[in-house]
Amino acid sequence: MKATPAAETEAAHQSQVEIKDFTGIFRDHPSGVAVVTADIGDGPVGLTATSVISVSVNPPLLVFSLSELSSSTPTLLKADTVVVHLLGVADLDIARLCSTSGIDRFADTTLWSRLETGEPLFGGVDRWIRARVVQRIDAGTATVMVVEALEVVNNTLAPESSFAPLVYHNRTWHALGDHSAI
Repeated sequence: MKATPAAETEAAHQSQVEIKDFTGIFRDHPSGVAVVTADIGDGPVGLTATSVISVSVNPPLLVFSLSELSSSTPTLLKADTVVVHLLGVADLDIARLCSTSGIDRFADTTLWSRLETGEPLFGGVDRWIRARVVQRIDAGTATVMVVEALEVVNNTLAPESSFAPLVYHNRTWHALGDHSAI
């Protein structure tokens, strides 16, 4: 029996790559660490993301992905605006907090506040971007969020700054700094 064009197309799109192999290869690909926060009126949510990248400077766009498994995803999918916190080593506790399942990430009200526009912001984070969601793209078991920067704060430009980016590699947090330059 000859396959129909639809069946041929479906078969052509079925990956021969094992999930463990795919996740394993990316485990060795280091990524910067960010926390994305939002609130649509039901209370703030936040998640740790290693998928944040800039994609355009005009307009200023960045993207990140949301797993369908994250408890923060339903709120982030409905949000009009988000705050993307680009984390440094000093922010490791925030990265851990927002990557821990089953807890109220905003229970300690000393860690966060709200911007005048209402979005939750973790205090002490030196670099963050308030952004407007411009597109949501379904991608397998994830959604790619395209957001446009509305406000950028970068306190790491000050001469006294000792900012060291936080990096995630092989299931472990790492500090990026002069010691790692080659």
